[in-house]
Amino acid sequence: MNEDEDEVVVIKDSNGNILSKGDSVVVIKDLKVKGGSGVVKRGTKVKNITLEDDGEHIMGNGDGVKGIMLKACFLKKA
Repeated sequence: MNEDEDEVVVIKDSNGNILSKGDSVVVIKDLKVKGGSGVVKRGTKVKNITLEDDGEHIMGNGDGVKGIMLKACFLKKA
């Protein structure tokens, strides 16, 4: 493989479904927020996600939360 070729990053949710930009996902367990005292509750819907290049994280807007970054292993496709 040449270094010039772009690799396609595939991000999957906890059930193995492929996530794509603009999808909506649901949090499957309570998660503590790093750097804050809040908690993202199980069942929180995160809309209009964007995929990060690392292949593990997504960013989106949740119910009452904007610009949250989450690991895909704690999400399922809505």
